[in-house]
Order: sequence, then C-alpha cells, then structure tokens
Amino acid sequence: MRVQSLTLVAASAALLAPSTFPDAPPAPLPDPARILLSGTPDRAVPLRADRSGVRVGPLPHGPAAWPAPSSRPAPSSRARPDAGTGARGERTGGDRPVRAAELLARVRDCDPVSRGRYRSDAGAPADIPVCGARDAVYWKADLDVDCDGRPGDRCNGRTDPHFTPATAYTESDGRPLDAERLPYVVVPGPSDTWDPGEDDIRGGSLAALVHGDRVRYAVVGDVGPTDLIGEASYAAARSLGIPADPAGGGVASDVTYIVFKDTEVRPIEDTAAAGKAGERLARKFVDGG
Repeated sequence: MRVQSLTLVAASAALLAPSTFPDAPPAPLPDPARILLSGTPDRAVPLRADRSGVRVGPLPHGPAAWPAPSSRPAPSSRARPDAGTGARGERTGGDRPVRAAELLARVRDCDPVSRGRYRSDAGAPADIPVCGARDAVYWKADLDVDCDGRPGDRCNGRTDPHFTPATAYTESDGRPLDAERLPYVVVPGPSDTWDPGEDDIRGGSLAALVHGDRVRYAVVGDVGPTDLIGEASYAAARSLGIPADPAGGGVASDVTYIVFKDTEVRPIEDTAAAGKAGERLARKFVDGG
C-alpha cells in the first residue's frame, strides 16, 4: 500500500521546484506483464500491486542488460592520508561526517541523464528526472519500502502482501539480500528512459540517502519497474527514521538518492565497508573533488 501525498517541507520545496529541473518528455510506460533482460528467456514475472510493475528476481550470470560484478577491488574504506588536515595541520571538513545540507546543496540543480521522467506511483505524474554529475547520479522522490529477499520477522509473506523471496542481486554466498538488515536502494530496470549501466551503476554500487537532516549509506541491491522510482529496503527506511512497515510505511516525498558511479562494495552485504567508503565518496562529492 502506498502512502498518500504529503505537503513538502519548505527546505525540500526549493529542491523540487519545476524551475530547477528542465522539462523532459514523460517516461514511456512498459508492458506491465513482463520485463525482458538481455540474455534472459522471455518470461512473465509477478506483478507488485503497490508498485504497479514487475519485480525482477536474481539477475542471470553472463551477458545481461546490467554489468556483471567487476573484478576491480572494492572501494577502499580508508580515507586519503592527507584527509582531515590542511597544509599546516589544521582540521578540515574531512574529519566530520558529511551533513545533509552539504549534499542537498550539491544536488540542487539537475542536468538530466534520463531521456524521460519517472513516476513515484502508478497513476502519478511522470515528473522525476534522473540527474547526473561527473561522479554520481541522483534523484529526489518518495520512499517505498522494499521487503523482498530473505524472509525474516519483519519481511515475509504475512507482513508484506507483495513479498518476493528474491532480490536482483545476492549476497556473497548466493542467498537473497536481507532487507531487514541491509540498507539497499532499488533502481529502475533498464529502459529507453534510462539504463543505469550506461552510467556505471551496478549491483553493489554505493549510494547516499538523505531525508531531513539524516544521511545514511546503502548499496544498490534490487531492480524495480522500468517506469517507477523511489524505493529502498526496510533497513534503509529505518535508518532514515521513516516508517518501515512494508504494508503501509514509507514516505511520500523528501528523499534524495545519490548513487556514486563506478563503485562497488564487495561483499555487497558488508555494511561497515559501505558506510566508510560512502562517507569518503560523499565528502569528495560535496568538495567537488
């Protein structure tokens, strides 16, 4: 179930003002009965009524519309040796966590990388572009709670009427991700509107989530419908102070998603590594490095 629209707070209204984001044609609507991935048999997959679109199970190994996990080392969680001090040893911004206001200021303007716009809900206007910078892509939307993956006390077929025991990406042991414990974000499936792979976004890519004055770090862990955007795991919602009930939680607006290009946390379930590397990348991003 989707939450109803809420009034935007003054701080986010400026971020979402139409004058900030250039006009773009509406996102094309996909066939709601199936999604096709390159290298995958033509197959129907279950609908999720709350998202009005298909959910994708584990992505196949081998050629696919999304890049397979790379053999590059995972992003280092260590800061640069000179981070945190200036030329004379004075303290700098590298010593303190990146603040929400810093990230929001950095993504105030939008240079669209999507060729159209996304909907937050079925039937909602297609008015959400994916924007791009040199090192990241970002969008501002609602947050729907994704409880898919490994069943647990909070995420299962009883608590979530649309529960699916699979995620597009899996843990290092091959099991589905654990939405109750792993903060992850959901990205739209590749389409004519936008193909995340073209911007070096893949499973395990690092993301920063901003809501109110909170900044939390996550990984890309699941793939959603090709026409909707604005979804994250149960654990991600809780970390942001957002109601995480899969049947009626989430928030209707004021969540900023920033996904860093060409990054990957391995193993994907290493939340400590994601937090450390995410903080380092966020600092570099806001400093324009």
